[in-house]
Amino acid sequence: MVKWRGREGSKNVEDRRGVGAAAGMSGLAILLIRFVMSRWGLGGVAVLVAGFFALQAVGINPMALLSGQPASGSRELSAADQEAGQFVGVVLAETEATWSDFFARSGQDYPEPKLVMFSGKVESACGFASAASGPFYCPADQQVYLDTNFFAELSQRFGAPGDFAAAYVVAHEVGHHVQTITGVADKVRRAQARASQEEGNALQVRMELQADCYAGVWAHQAQKQRDFLEPGDIEEGLRAAAAIGDDTLQRGAGRRVTPESFTHGTSEQRQQWFYRGYKNGDPGACDTFSE
Repeated sequence: MVKWRGREGSKNVEDRRGVGAAAGMSGLAILLIRFVMSRWGLGGVAVLVAGFFALQAVGINPMALLSGQPASGSRELSAADQEAGQFVGVVLAETEATWSDFFARSGQDYPEPKLVMFSGKVESACGFASAASGPFYCPADQQVYLDTNFFAELSQRFGAPGDFAAAYVVAHEVGHHVQTITGVADKVRRAQARASQEEGNALQVRMELQADCYAGVWAHQAQKQRDFLEPGDIEEGLRAAAAIGDDTLQRGAGRRVTPESFTHGTSEQRQQWFYRGYKNGDPGACDTFSE
C-alpha cells in the first residue's frame, strides 16, 4: 500500500463525479443545434432554444432528458468515492513532483495536466467517452480522464488489487501527457497517418509501452525522493501491467490472440517496460521506438 495518506493532493483535479449526466453535455447541445440548423435554418434553432428555456422554466433539465438519464442532476459522493478522489489527487501530485524535476534539469517548465474524475460518461476535447473505455488521456485538451470505479474493476475483474495498481494507471496516463508535450505523440500520429492499420497499431503499442516505462520511472523517483512505496507495491504494478496486456485481454474475452490487432502490447511487454523504467529511474531508458 503506497504511503499516500496525509500528503498534499494536486490542485489540478476536477471532480465531475456526482454532478449528474447533464454536466459536460455542451458538446451534445452544439451537435443538436448544428443538425437543426442544417434542416430548418435559424427558425428551427429559435424554436429549439425557446423549447429549452420553457423546460428549464418548469424545473426540467433538457440536457438530462437528451442523455436518457434522470433529471435530478446530482448524487452525493460516498466515503469510498471521496477517499478515491483524495488518493488520485495525491498520486497526481507525486507525478507532478517527478516530472517537474526532470524538466527543470533541462531548464524547462513542466506544464502540469489536469485530471478529470467522472462517473459513467464524460465529454472531452477528444469527444464523448464512457467508463467502459477505461481511463484515457486527451492530447487535444491535455487532460487525463478517469472514472474511479475503474479501480474496483481492476481489482475484481482483472485480478490486480492494491493501491499501487491504481497509482500505476494514473502514472501511465500522465506518461501520455509527457509524450504530448515532448512532441513524441505528434510524431507518432503523423507516422500513423501514412501507415497501414497494422503498422499504425504497432506504433501505438510502442506509445503505450513507453507510457508504461514512464510510470516505472515515476515509481522509482517517488520512492527515492519521497519514500512513497512500501514492500509489495512494485509487484502490484507488475500484476496490473500483466492483467491489461492485449494478449491476456483477448484470451479473457474468449477470442483468438491476434498480435496485428494489439494496441497496448502483451502482458510480458508491459511488465518488461514498466520494470525497466522502475529499475533505471531515467526517461532515457524508455526509448521503445528503437527496439
